[in-house]
Amino acid sequence: MRLTELDTPCVVIDEDKVEANLAGFQRLCDTLGVALRPHIKTHKLPELARRQLELGAKGITCQKIGEAEVFAAAGFDDILITFNIVGPAKLERLAALAARVERLCVVADSATVVEGLAARFDHPERPLDVMVECDTGAGRCGVQSAEAALELARRIEAAPGLRFAGLMTYPKAFNEAKVQTWFSHAQALFDQAGIAIPGFSSGGTPSMWKLAEAPIVTEYRIGTYIYQDRSQVAAGACRLDDCALAVMTTVVSCPTADRVVVDAGSKALTSDLLGLEGYGCVLGHPGARVVGLSEEHGTLDFSACAERPAVGDLLSIVPNHACPVSNLFDQVHFHRAGLLTRSLPVAARGKVG
Repeated sequence: MRLTELDTPCVVIDEDKVEANLAGFQRLCDTLGVALRPHIKTHKLPELARRQLELGAKGITCQKIGEAEVFAAAGFDDILITFNIVGPAKLERLAALAARVERLCVVADSATVVEGLAARFDHPERPLDVMVECDTGAGRCGVQSAEAALELARRIEAAPGLRFAGLMTYPKAFNEAKVQTWFSHAQALFDQAGIAIPGFSSGGTPSMWKLAEAPIVTEYRIGTYIYQDRSQVAAGACRLDDCALAVMTTVVSCPTADRVVVDAGSKALTSDLLGLEGYGCVLGHPGARVVGLSEEHGTLDFSACAERPAVGDLLSIVPNHACPVSNLFDQVHFHRAGLLTRSLPVAARGKVG
């Protein structure tokens, strides 16, 4: 079956580009001796996570318990959840998840989060691994100093059912030097306190090829690299030709000489801008711009193009941000050279709690 026989809008993924993206970064991690722990929030597919492990990944990263539950049910047994787990309902789910997998690790950036974990996990014979999340400049979650990281690590170590598993950060892109400095300062403080740091976890696709500039990092978490997208092209992490995922869409209207309307709107392409102009890159039409999205309509400006499509034509658009797109579709379609190879349900779609 050819991709052109699929109904639109739909997600189409190039098998060969996925394989090349995975293998390329795995080689770098292997060369540097860094454990690769891919983030499944990008693809949400157990089949692709298994391929990542086959190529050498050391476990998976999930953002929420819901994702981890899906992957645990699919047989994955080494899972890191990089989100503060707060509240009795989620702690109960976390405890049930911990009973199903060989190794579960979570993060914390406050005494409140640690206290909640310690109240639910109180058996020293099977402690829950907890990393301290550190804000090394991205301005999201994380303790604000190495001193605060040490204090929180002490709280984790003092809880009978918890085990300190190291320091984790999601840094601002291209700030590897700051990560190195931050973690090195923490290492010195922890050494003085006589507390070992089992590992240093960092991540992010935009500056993936700069990994060697933070040699203290022992684990790298990365998600978008499997598909890549327009934002990663802009960041220099890849070329447009490396982008494996596109949204295939049908031209439904050409109301003016320059305006083209397609059946892929914000419910298919995502409205994320990420500092870019427009909402995607129209393959084969470098001058076209995706200038507007409503829920079901995408508006394209073809004024800079010599050739313009007609009603009924198919277009493929590389989105600004691939990760939300995975969460917008029930299934995705894989191909080689335009021939369908498999269609997979997006198993962890909507599993965000």
